[in-house]
Parts: sequence; structure tokens; C-alpha cells
Amino acid sequence: MAGSSFGKIFRITTWGESHGPALGCVIDGCPAGVELSEADIQPFLDRRKPGNPAVATARKESDTCEILSGVFEGKTTGTPISVIIRNSDQHSGDYDNIKDVYRPGHADYTFDAKYGFRDYRGGGRSSGRETAARVIAGAVAIKVLGRLGIKVEAYTRSIGPVEADLSEYSRSAVLANATAMPDIDANARALEYIADMKNKSDSCGGVMECIISGVPAGIGDPVFDKLDATLAQAVMSIGAVKAVEIGDGCKVAKSVGSKNNDQFRSSKDGVVKKSNHSGGILGGISDSSDIIVRASVKPTPSIARSQKTVDNKGENIDIEITGRHDPVIVPRAVVVLESMCAVTILDALMSGMTSRIDNLVSIYKNQ
Repeated sequence: MAGSSFGKIFRITTWGESHGPALGCVIDGCPAGVELSEADIQPFLDRRKPGNPAVATARKESDTCEILSGVFEGKTTGTPISVIIRNSDQHSGDYDNIKDVYRPGHADYTFDAKYGFRDYRGGGRSSGRETAARVIAGAVAIKVLGRLGIKVEAYTRSIGPVEADLSEYSRSAVLANATAMPDIDANARALEYIADMKNKSDSCGGVMECIISGVPAGIGDPVFDKLDATLAQAVMSIGAVKAVEIGDGCKVAKSVGSKNNDQFRSSKDGVVKKSNHSGGILGGISDSSDIIVRASVKPTPSIARSQKTVDNKGENIDIEITGRHDPVIVPRAVVVLESMCAVTILDALMSGMTSRIDNLVSIYKNQ
């Protein structure tokens, strides 16, 4: 299977299946000398794993990580970092009744069409559980970015019709609220909406947003490897994400140039913008403003109500999905968005080091 790796210099590869013995991530290209231990990664994994039963599956995985390589005496060595998470709470029997059936909204049919075979236990490689491996990479990338003064923070912007009031933004609320929303009132209303969907044997979607601050101007490339293009690829690769926006996103289609253009001003901090409709990226290159990435997430496809589908023999049948599933994906996906944005930014920073001769001179001359 191709397509399990992402990045050019800071390159990550995820492996494993939802109901296999383990899954994990290999990170190649991480600089040597970064202080790193399982304790740096575990808090990020804890944000992704099921917690509040109101918004998450009943599956209980500790998601305890173990670093297998690439770290010696508490610091990265510059060699590939391999991290493993062992699965412990698989109920593979929950999926026996759908092993020959294509679940609506899932990758069952398309995976079978491509490979002529599929792991029906929780979706295999197509399962949302694969994102735990991405979070490992994100935790490492965020640690490196922190050394450069760059912050990557994501949150839930909306769930169904419930929109967070960003004027009430609180990072502690994001980390504490079951919905990962930045304000307490929206969290309460969203929980009511999710409970209503569960009572109706249905599910819901939402929007998550990531703010990346401290990225210097000049990161990214102007043609195929635009920074917004690579961010879009990274975020769209997260299962259930169906749309990505940068800055004002789709709203620009209804704007006009005089309003949409971010006017420049000179200040003691250098060139700044009076607004940030562009979301921190112009011509595929960072402009030093906050980079704003927004992702729309579809409703969880596994719902406990009758739906029409076909089996692998082409017979029309009805299906009602059982087992343990999230009523909404968004809260647990917030840290995944954060992780993929961090990996993308770090890789772009490392790639950008070769764009100017003075960068090379500052590193290698008179060594």
C-alpha cells in the first residue's frame, strides 16, 4: 500500500490497523538533540483517546506509547524515531455481521474495489484509530516548533448548529471541555445537541480550527508546494474531513478586492498587515501573520438505524450498525488537526532552509 508517508524532510510514516495488535509511527528527519520522552507524547494521545461517554465511543484504549528507537539518554539522535501503541480493547466480533457488507459512508466499498480485499474489523487502515499515530508525530513536531517560538493550537469551532463564541476563547476551556470548544456556554449547548442525535440513533459533524502563530515570513513554495496546498493535503488526509479553508476560506467568493486585500503597514516589528483575510499565507508563502486553518468534519457514518446498502455479491440489503462508535468525531479530531498542521509547518521550515545562500553560509562557513 502506497501513501502511508507524509513530508519531505521531517517525514512521517504511520502503520497498523484498528483491530491489529498495535499501531504506530516512524518519524524520519527529526533533528538530533531534542529532549524527548514518552511523557512529551502521552498528553497529546490522551486528548485523542475516548474520554467523556457523551461524545466518544465506549472503546477504552490506554493509548500508552513506547519509544522504540531514535532516542538515547533522553535526546533524539537524528535517526528514525519509532513509537508504538499496543491495542488492548478490540471487540472484533462486533464486525462479523458486516464482513461481507458495504457500510454507507465508510471506505468499505472503495477499499474493496481497489484491493479486492478489506480488513472489516473496524475499518482496518481506514479506521479513525490510525490518527493516533499521527498524533505521535504531531507531539514531536510541536516540541520542535516550540523551540522556535511557534505555537499550534486547535479547537472545535462548531458542532452541528452550535457555534463557539471566539470572543470568549479560553485555551483551558478547549482542553477541559468534552467538545474541545473554547467557551463553556457553547460546550453545554453542543452536548445537548449531541445527546439529541444519540437519542435519535443519529450522529453529527462540525468544524474545527487551528491557529498557528509565530511562523516567520517566507516559509513555503510558490507553485505546487504552496504552504496552503500542503496544509490542505495534510488536513484532507484526516478521515472524515470533507473541506479545508485557509483564512476567510469560502467567504472570499462573496467579498470584493477592496475588503479582501490585507493592506500592509511598516512598524517597529517590520512589515505587518492591518487585517488577515488571507489566513497568514500569500502566494503559497507565509507572511508572518497567524496561519488560520479550518476543517469541516462529516457526521460519524456508523449509526444505529436501518440503512440501505449492498453486499459484496451485489445483493440489495438493509443494515443496522452495532458496536462502539463516536456520536461526533470533531472533539477527538481537534488534536489530530493540530498534529498534521504542526508536521506540515515543521517540514516546510526545514525545507526552506536551503532557499537562500546566507542560510547555508551561516551554518557551514568557518566550521
